[in-house]
Amino acid sequence: MNAQNTNDIHWSENVIIVDADYLDHVAFDLIVNFERMIGRKIPQADMAHWIDCIALDGGIREGDHETQVALIHQKENLKLENFQPAKYEEELSGKAFRDNLGEFIISSYPVENVISKDDYIIDILNTVVSQKDVRRVMVIPNADKEEIYDQIRDALHYLEDDTKRITVFSMQPMQGGNFRQEILGYSLMSALGIKADEIK
Repeated sequence: MNAQNTNDIHWSENVIIVDADYLDHVAFDLIVNFERMIGRKIPQADMAHWIDCIALDGGIREGDHETQVALIHQKENLKLENFQPAKYEEELSGKAFRDNLGEFIISSYPVENVISKDDYIIDILNTVVSQKDVRRVMVIPNADKEEIYDQIRDALHYLEDDTKRITVFSMQPMQGGNFRQEILGYSLMSALGIKADEIK
């Protein structure tokens, strides 16, 4: 496994955990479908804008917050095809940006076939929610696999820390658990520049 050991990381107050391969796949589907529907070319998604939307959906409000963004992807996928910036090593990992929601620190975690990406995401989730200083966790798993939701539900079932706000994103409502749910498509449509009044 090339992905680093997450137990040694100092985690921020807010953490966004992303299956980046799945995110890229959903962005591609939205681009193809909406270009046909609204009859114009749709640009690649703005990564910083998308992260801001996820942060807002996860309960972060204006202020001097620190948020870590963990982009988890298969090792052979060197970049996102439908986002800007896109290249994990050169343009995303180790980079940060600051806006009215605070500072966002981006890391990418390439996963080899020694461990499944879903297992790695659950491992990070378990590590993050056990940290005393972590207050908000936003998780974007591969929603095409129902079993990942079962794993997330199981991982969070016995979490007794009421101070943590955990939000799981999917393209449609899923069976509930010890977490909040938000629809992933809204943040992606915003990052792709698709306006509500364009959709008839």
